Amino acid sequence: MKALSLYYEANTPVHRIDPISKLFYIAAAIAIPVIVPTKTAALLCLGVSVVLLLVGRVFRRVIPIISFSFVVLLSIIVIQSLFYHGNITPLFQAGPFVFYREGLSYALHICLRVVNILCAFAILVLTTKPSDLIESLVRRGLSPRIGYVLSSVLQIIPQMASTMDTITDAQRSRGMETEGKLITRIKAFFPLIGPVVMNSLLNTRERAMALEVRGFNSRDKKTFLNEESRSPFNLIIKLLLAAAAIFAVIWRILP
Repeated sequence: MKALSLYYEANTPVHRIDPISKLFYIAAAIAIPVIVPTKTAALLCLGVSVVLLLVGRVFRRVIPIISFSFVVLLSIIVIQSLFYHGNITPLFQAGPFVFYREGLSYALHICLRVVNILCAFAILVLTTKPSDLIESLVRRGLSPRIGYVLSSVLQIIPQMASTMDTITDAQRSRGMETEGKLITRIKAFFPLIGPVVMNSLLNTRERAMALEVRGFNSRDKKTFLNEESRSPFNLIIKLLLAAAAIFAVIWRILP
């Protein structure tokens, strides 16, 4: 049975970091390049994220995510290179279009930030079980209802992909053509929509009934299945991230 999340199970130092520390890292990785608006800061944060992905053995799984956003990044480069308000120095010309150095530099800076954000979130999503993340947030005061919604959001795409694979296999076993030319694939896609949507609605109903039976709406104090492990290593990570953010603010304020 396929896992209904993007989590990749492994025993690495990155996997052992608690989810709250990874959330702290996401906040720092996004905030520092904004506070210090230089390519060096963005490259530094991106480099740290890449190292963490390599240590967590999930770097290959990030490549499809970045490739998926390639069209958006390319459009940013083209638009800014042509229409950035600070364009002065022509770089090259393609027909009637003139691409400028300033716009290209600004676009690359934006792309570095976007890729850095994707990699930072990938560290959390690929190395953390959704259940562990939600449990950590609920322990710290998050409403269980909101936790359930977040858990469902994290699992909906993998769950729908798994459902589509199952339905595709069932239809293929009944003699339906699902591979080959583009027209054949399109014809096979439309019969998938109905079963996938109906299956999602049924799963939602079954989950709601299961939660109700287990007293999800009870106002009594909730208990947790797993004991929370408090490691000084995670505290050190949070302090280092907070110190890095404070240093970035001081660097920006000082002349």
